[in-house]
Amino acid sequence: MDQVKQKTGYHHGDLRQQLVAATRALVEEKGPDLFSVSEACRAAGVSTAAPYRHFADRTEMLIAVALEGFGEMTASFETALAGHEPGSNDAITAVGTAYVDYAEANPGLFRMMFAGDHQSDALEEAGHGCYAVVLGQVARRMGRAEVDDAVMQAAFPLWTFVHGLAFLRIDGKAEFAKMQTEVRDLVGFATQRLMVRPG
Repeated sequence: MDQVKQKTGYHHGDLRQQLVAATRALVEEKGPDLFSVSEACRAAGVSTAAPYRHFADRTEMLIAVALEGFGEMTASFETALAGHEPGSNDAITAVGTAYVDYAEANPGLFRMMFAGDHQSDALEEAGHGCYAVVLGQVARRMGRAEVDDAVMQAAFPLWTFVHGLAFLRIDGKAEFAKMQTEVRDLVGFATQRLMVRPG
């Protein structure tokens, strides 16, 4: 693997991000189980002692990568919502499509984000924040002022559909059904069928 970046010195804060980038690249290449701190250090061009200025162990390094992933995914949802009426089927479809697109662009990271092997309060909060975008759109669609049990029940099958579709796509299993339909059209169809209508 090519080094992420060669550096003989770091500005304040660069070292941590450099190690996160190296860890992320290794996760995409080999998966989290085969990731090692020493490999990340080699890729970042730093000593094996360097990570411990910022991370307690390899688990904290992997959590930092997963946190970055949830942050990016949440941002992709917000970008996808631009130009759509809040709470519309189009808005919900846009978020679902962004979810699958993110998985396909970052398959190794996506798997790790949802593997459940590395837990922390920050990671749980980031995951909930990501899902909150979906819940907010479903609440608007249902005419609810807040996320209640009805919103949770309506959103869950939508999330399970896009989550399952994402894994089928990154596992190369979607083709077994000879599916030639675009992701956005599949998500739109599911939204239309699964979304509980107001009233």
